Amino acid sequence: MGKVRDVVITRRTGFCYGVREAIDYAKTAAAEGKKTHTLGQVVHNEGVIEQLEAQGIRTVATLDEVREGAAVVIRAHGVTPEVMDRAKARGLEVIDGTCTWVIQEQRALTQLVADGYTIVLLGTPKHPEVVGLLGFAPNAIVVDEEGDWARIPRTKRMALLSQSTQPPWKFEKLAAFLVSRCHELKIVNTICPVTIRRQQDTMEAAAAVEFMVVVGGRSSANTRELTRLCQIVGTPVLQVESAADLQDPDLFGEAEVVGVTGGTSTPIEDLQVVTRRIYEIAGTPEVRMRAAELAAASLRRVADSTYRTSSVSAGVLAGEA
Repeated sequence: MGKVRDVVITRRTGFCYGVREAIDYAKTAAAEGKKTHTLGQVVHNEGVIEQLEAQGIRTVATLDEVREGAAVVIRAHGVTPEVMDRAKARGLEVIDGTCTWVIQEQRALTQLVADGYTIVLLGTPKHPEVVGLLGFAPNAIVVDEEGDWARIPRTKRMALLSQSTQPPWKFEKLAAFLVSRCHELKIVNTICPVTIRRQQDTMEAAAAVEFMVVVGGRSSANTRELTRLCQIVGTPVLQVESAADLQDPDLFGEAEVVGVTGGTSTPIEDLQVVTRRIYEIAGTPEVRMRAAELAAASLRRVADSTYRTSSVSAGVLAGEA
């Protein structure tokens, strides 16, 4: 018999503004009749990719797959200057969806290189954002886990930046480590504020509920970090990609209040569907009968433009998902 009586969705949920804008650019181009492509997956969410494909928007791995004259959307992660130049040289219509925060990172790197700093970049090697940033600072030293840090050389002038979705605690710890590696250390905090706020909201929610569900792609680093933060708080947590992953009501144990959060590549509509699923399989008998209504109410509580980073249709808010 289910015990869940309330499901709380965290405030700052849905796509981050960078992801949302890149998706909107692609949809607009396709609606205008352009042969539209995205260079790499515009978002790490298979459901969203399928929706875009249904609208004629094709994901390509390289520019060689795009015919001359077609439109190519640069996703929020950004690309190297060489990729941008090559796209224009091939006669493609380049629609730049690079996140404004990533553009600031690129500009900062360009200036630091010109000023002669040894650059340390905290990030995941081969992550699209990191690959793009290295186009502006080819000699930057990329480090991720703490075991990498010992290979950072001692030098006179050093600058530290971060991939925008890295955990703030790791950035702070690396900054403290670098103090002993150089005479002058310039720290440029390039962690996205949306990432920081979402992590704060998730930890606050985890502390107030008895069980957490994190919704997002398994390959999404920021989604995994949300799961880790729930574990740090000490709240039982389950990470899922979609409502289809929720099959066993026993997972929720005796929990009466459950929290739901999602990564920056998770549409807020997915959280509403997951919330409804939790009510349906783990709710009390009374709650199960009102699952759709209660899920819509949970979403309305956070569907405030002050916090929301994704559009929500009237149908979703009415419980029609």
